[in-house]
Amino acid sequence: MSASSASSDLFARALQLIPGGVNSPVRAFRSVGGAPFFTKSARGATLTTADDRELIDFVCTWGPAIHGHNHPVIKAAIASALEHGTSFGTPNPYEVEMAELIARFVPSIQKVRMTSSGTEATMSAIRLARGFTKRDKIIKFSGCYHGHSDALLIKAGSGALTHGHPDSAGVPASFARETIVLPYNDRAALDAAFAANPGQIAGLILEPYCGNVGFIMPDPGYLDYVREITARHGAVLIFDEVMTGFRIARGGVQEREKISPDLTCLGKIIGGGLPVGAFGGRADIMDHLAPLGPVYQAGTLSGNPLAMAAGIASLRLLEQLDPYARLDTLGRRLCAAVASACQSKGIPVQTPRCGSMFSFFFTDTPVRDYETALKGDAKLFSRVFHAALAGGVYLAPSAYEAGFLSTAHDGPAIDRACDVLAAAIKGL
Repeated sequence: MSASSASSDLFARALQLIPGGVNSPVRAFRSVGGAPFFTKSARGATLTTADDRELIDFVCTWGPAIHGHNHPVIKAAIASALEHGTSFGTPNPYEVEMAELIARFVPSIQKVRMTSSGTEATMSAIRLARGFTKRDKIIKFSGCYHGHSDALLIKAGSGALTHGHPDSAGVPASFARETIVLPYNDRAALDAAFAANPGQIAGLILEPYCGNVGFIMPDPGYLDYVREITARHGAVLIFDEVMTGFRIARGGVQEREKISPDLTCLGKIIGGGLPVGAFGGRADIMDHLAPLGPVYQAGTLSGNPLAMAAGIASLRLLEQLDPYARLDTLGRRLCAAVASACQSKGIPVQTPRCGSMFSFFFTDTPVRDYETALKGDAKLFSRVFHAALAGGVYLAPSAYEAGFLSTAHDGPAIDRACDVLAAAIKGL
């Protein structure tokens, strides 16, 4: 970015009034170096920057844009809803249709409550698990990010990991003591945690496929064991499928793995690019929410009609198009191009992937948890990131974030991206 570019001018202005110049930390490019670009428009697989550069986008607004940016069907749904108003402060018909779609797509969800963000969804699910069980302790996993609520910002991933502060300042030590942090994919650690805290664990929350420490898959049988041990100890199992819901499969990871959690947190795709979140699950647990039960949760913009209309259009497109085999093919091509280029240069690389989610870890160690993710060469990733960006391909600006594909990447976009990434690696 040149000193006189539109993006650099915008960033200079932003730095004066917005902490770090950004409204979400990972956007600041601190992990990869340099200054961020600003986007003025997006369509399909392409971002157009404030400087009129076109970039093939593998961030996909951090997951929601499974159909690509500014999809005409979603755009039309928002425009139609806008004709009737932006917010009502009352129930609206879109909320009911969204609840019906979610329950149909995700059978473990018998009842659902909408929120305005994934953070609100996970925060509320934790409160509900505690209220339902009348217990206090929560298990989470190192590197998994579930939003920035106090109870869950302990050994977090996403921007917290990217910026070297997995434990945020401002989280009281007393809160942290109620959060048990375990390594992902470690059955013995689960056994020890439940043995050490008999009758005290309210719930366990995890990203069933991790996306906030890079993309990491569970070991075979691991999620089944998580389901079994939580049921045995009467703890609520919470799947955070804010990223993976409707993306890994129409019913998320739980459809793919044939596992039914007690509660599920959703977001991203169900808003069609607008701010949204949701949590739902077993009716007997959900009925502990106010106004039926003692667990309070509320939100002025929850079930916002514009977000609901966009999300309904997004889910209906998934139902009509069934794009998952196509997305899997695109993911295979992209990862194969990177692996081949690395092999030609003698650079070790891991390319964990499922469907349209992927990561590149420059290490010879298979990545299966937080510790092995950190063995990846983040400096080498930064060099590849900038070389790809110079060639017109935008990866997540962190070695510890998953990448995303959309149906719009099919055709010339994936061809160009494979060539650019291979050239970026071969040019090292």
